[in-house]
Amino acid sequence: MSVDRSGPVPQVTVVMVTHRGADFLQDALDGLAAQTVPHRLLVIDNASTDGTAAVLAEAVESGALQAESVLRLPTNTGFAGGVAAAIPLVATSYLALLNDDAVPDTDWLAQLLAAADGDRGAAAWTSLMELADRPGTVNNTGAALDAKWYGIDVNAGKPVTEIPSRVLDVFGFCGGAALLRTAALRAVGGFPAEFFLYYEDLETSWRLRRAGWSIRTVPTARVVHRHAATTDRRSELFHFYNERNRLLTLIRCAPLWVAPAQIVKFILTTGSLTAARLLRRPVPDHPNFRLGLRLRVLGGVAAMLPGQYRQRRRPVRRR
Repeated sequence: MSVDRSGPVPQVTVVMVTHRGADFLQDALDGLAAQTVPHRLLVIDNASTDGTAAVLAEAVESGALQAESVLRLPTNTGFAGGVAAAIPLVATSYLALLNDDAVPDTDWLAQLLAAADGDRGAAAWTSLMELADRPGTVNNTGAALDAKWYGIDVNAGKPVTEIPSRVLDVFGFCGGAALLRTAALRAVGGFPAEFFLYYEDLETSWRLRRAGWSIRTVPTARVVHRHAATTDRRSELFHFYNERNRLLTLIRCAPLWVAPAQIVKFILTTGSLTAARLLRRPVPDHPNFRLGLRLRVLGGVAAMLPGQYRQRRRPVRRR
């Protein structure tokens, strides 16, 4: 059962956003049902049309899931929009995020809650995600920024056995499997629904840090993740949101000089790629090098620019 109604009152609500997850959603639900601590569960169905609704209906009929624990949205709002829709419905001190293509260890929540207990300086605790198709290999232990202002997965590709078991500081949490302090998340404005996909967790982490909160990685809280099961990382959809949201994140959170410099760099690279094609020089057939996609990214950033600077100036309720 996702909630032990006769036991202690749950401290945490697990939010799972799903879209066309019928092929793997049940494994995630089973993993949550096996957790060793009580919790509430809220599944946000992003207008799936692949049988996801039937999987959820069967879980409700079997008693594994309460009917009120499922919210079906009329349109696909992406992961960011799904979490944003869930936040007002959470009545517990903590909110946990779990991807619909991730299966947690039975003590996943217990490990996260144990790390959070008494840790008054942190607002988020992120998990160790292991790759399902490469057992024993780390997907990530959180998120960070590299020297070129791109988001990266911390410890990606390393053997799981090389990761220390102790709780450590990390720049950002991964939205695929993390525990968040509900009040802190609300105080900094929740999730950026307009991002749709990608960078929403890094941007939220950055806002939490600007408000004075720390973020920890908890390597003993483990999930196995079918990385990119829900989106094709070779697709234009992935590269559009990845590039657009990276620039939006920098506009909202980075030092003032960073975003203009990165936007100019993006424009210059676009011009260079265009010139290479006009001169019939070889250009790799990669979505990120296509002129149409890059112009869409620039157009998307330009259209959203005023709102992003308003978000940057938004008063921050400090810890």
